[in-house]
Amino acid sequence: MIHVTFIAPDGQQTTIEAEEDSTLMQAAVAHDVDGIVGECGGAMMCATCHCHIDAAWQDRTGGPSSDEVEMLEGAAAEVDDRSRLSCQIRLTPALDGLVVHLPEEQM
Repeated sequence: MIHVTFIAPDGQQTTIEAEEDSTLMQAAVAHDVDGIVGECGGAMMCATCHCHIDAAWQDRTGGPSSDEVEMLEGAAAEVDDRSRLSCQIRLTPALDGLVVHLPEEQM
């Protein structure tokens, strides 16, 4: 299992256990993490799974693709250099302990 900690805008932390090879969005939705909507189901057709990867984890998650960057332009919350679509991050053992910050809003 992969452990992921989500940090809400108010600082509240939620740690979940996720299946290896699931996406970050799938794991968040399966565990009812408030702040990840995933309206399109992971098809990269919305930006309701926008999140901010903790700076300590950015090298391990990698950067967004050009298509992801384009989709992030429509995100409801501020986009910065830590922004990713959680549907595009596949959970592997290298990401065990991942820390993700949730934006103020998704829609």
